[in-house]
Amino acid sequence: MALKSKAVESEIYASLGLDEKQKGVSETPRVVSIISALLLRTINNNEKLLKGSNKKDVVTIFHGLKAPNINIQQYLERIFKYSSCSPSCFVVAYIYLERFVQQTGAHLTSLNVHRLLITSSMVAAKVLDDECYNNAYYARVGGVSTAEMNRLEMKFLFSVDFRLHVTAEDFLKYSLQLQKEGLERYRIGRPRPN
Repeated sequence: MALKSKAVESEIYASLGLDEKQKGVSETPRVVSIISALLLRTINNNEKLLKGSNKKDVVTIFHGLKAPNINIQQYLERIFKYSSCSPSCFVVAYIYLERFVQQTGAHLTSLNVHRLLITSSMVAAKVLDDECYNNAYYARVGGVSTAEMNRLEMKFLFSVDFRLHVTAEDFLKYSLQLQKEGLERYRIGRPRPN
C-alpha cells in the first residue's frame, strides 16, 4: 500500500514538473503555467466581484497604482528563470499566498499579485532550497527596489504570522489540487470528438 501511495505521489509531482531541476535543463515546469492560469482566473473573479458590489478591497503595501505590463505567466517564468529556485517553491509560494489572503482578507488583483508572487517565491526559496539569492537579487528579478523588497518581505511574514512550515501532507494536497486544475485545463482546451 505504501509503495502504491509513493508511486501516486511520484506521478503527481512528475506531472507538475516538480522533479529536481537537472543541470543544464531550463525548461519551465508545468506547475508555473497551472498556477498562473489559476491566479488569473481568481483575479478575474475577484475584480468582477469587487466592481459589481462596489466593495472596496483591503489595500496593502503590495498594491500598485496600476497593473504591471508583464502578465502573470511571464512573471512566474521570469522568477523561475532568474532565481534558480526549485519547482517545489512555486507550490509552497502558492500555499503562502492562500495563507496571506486568509489572514488579511485582501483579494488577489492585478494590482497586487506581482508583488505578492515575488515575495512569496523568495520566502519559499529561503525556506525550501539549500541555496538562494538575497533580497537585492530578488528585487531586481521582481522589478522593485531592494528597500521595497525588504518591506514586502517583512509585511508578508507578519501577515502570515510567520507560519512558513508546510507539512508533507499539505504539500501533497496542494500538488494534487494543482494537478487536477491542470487536467481540467487540458480537458477544456482539447477539441471535442465528433
